[in-house]
Amino acid sequence: MEPSNIVVLLQTSPYHVDSLLQLSDACRFQEDQEMARDLVERALYSMECAFHPLFSLTSGTCRLDYRRPENRSFYLALYKQMSFLEKRGCPRTALEYCKLILSLEPDEDPLCMLLLIDHLALRARNYEYLIRLFQEWEAHRNLSQLPNFAFSVPLAYFLLSQQADLPEQEFAHARGQASALLQQALTMFPGALMPLLEHCSVRPDAAVAGHRFFGPDAEISQPPALSQLVSLYLGRSHFLWKEPATMSWLEENVREVLQAVDAGDPAVEAQGTVPACTQKHPPARGPVRDQGSRCGTAPGRDHAAYGGLRPSASPGHHLLLRQAREAESRQPRKHNRPLLPVPAAKLHRGGGEARGRCGRGPEPQPGPEQADAGRAGHDGQLPLPRPGGPTRGAPRGGRGVGLSSALLCLVGTGRPLKYNC
Repeated sequence: MEPSNIVVLLQTSPYHVDSLLQLSDACRFQEDQEMARDLVERALYSMECAFHPLFSLTSGTCRLDYRRPENRSFYLALYKQMSFLEKRGCPRTALEYCKLILSLEPDEDPLCMLLLIDHLALRARNYEYLIRLFQEWEAHRNLSQLPNFAFSVPLAYFLLSQQADLPEQEFAHARGQASALLQQALTMFPGALMPLLEHCSVRPDAAVAGHRFFGPDAEISQPPALSQLVSLYLGRSHFLWKEPATMSWLEENVREVLQAVDAGDPAVEAQGTVPACTQKHPPARGPVRDQGSRCGTAPGRDHAAYGGLRPSASPGHHLLLRQAREAESRQPRKHNRPLLPVPAAKLHRGGGEARGRCGRGPEPQPGPEQADAGRAGHDGQLPLPRPGGPTRGAPRGGRGVGLSSALLCLVGTGRPLKYNC
């Protein structure tokens, strides 16, 4: 939990992807959102430079196996960029990132983009895309068994019917589909109605709140996994239901469902069974939110090790491993051995260059040639081309003033970061 150690690592490898993502989280926890976004963009730029010429993000046919640890950083960087875009009020761009993440492994969906894509589509007012996705994927993915799709698709139909330039025939079809799908969602997930009204600060009618179908028993009897999915959906999308016209439409369909329940409609009993996909908790995959691995992802039980296959556990392997451990136990242990080859004292106190970077002394102002040489001298960092001429400044062995000194000042003195990308 020392971000300064990551900064030291970025001195020698300014485009190390995992370090950039971890430092982005540290900046985000310190409420430095601009710096956090910039570090994620640097990580994406580093991986984009390594793309194969035949790898195209826009074709929709390229796949990346999430089980390979080399690919998880790319997934995580895209996910973080999508989250930043959504918070900045760019739902359409965030929706495109969500589509990209889903297209990399659509069958497995390791980051559970299907739990988020409906919300982004509604915020971006891309109702036709959400309806088309539901129609084409319902047959083989059973999207109606997810609470977010069960409620978002009828809401998309209803919002589509409210457009002023919609013909009368299409209006009647959209409103009919919206009401039918909403009644189906209320029948399949009755425990979602009361939390939805509570999030919208709406007091339910006494006949609805006291009914056995929508009462407290409906929410209590839900499986834990289903309750978690409902909570995730309502936490993101409850504000989309606060419009007066939407609430009136919801009230009409709730009364229709109650009439069908009181009449003993067999369709209500058939749809009221708990979906099989929500009876158990989802697998432990996707971005990890715990305190131990803020930047990592949980790969699941079927992940692959680095380099492809895991080593086989043969008897000879165990014998060699035991002999290596015995030989290591006979060697004297050095408990005070530093983790980094450069001592921390030399980085922070040795030499005027380090003092200038950390803000403890006057910082020299390099000229244009020195600045170019410094930026080109980093390992893994290419010299930047200048418009109107070739790139100046070959590597001369100097470190210069670039990303490394800026990050040191970020951690050491809190000075604002200024650099050229």
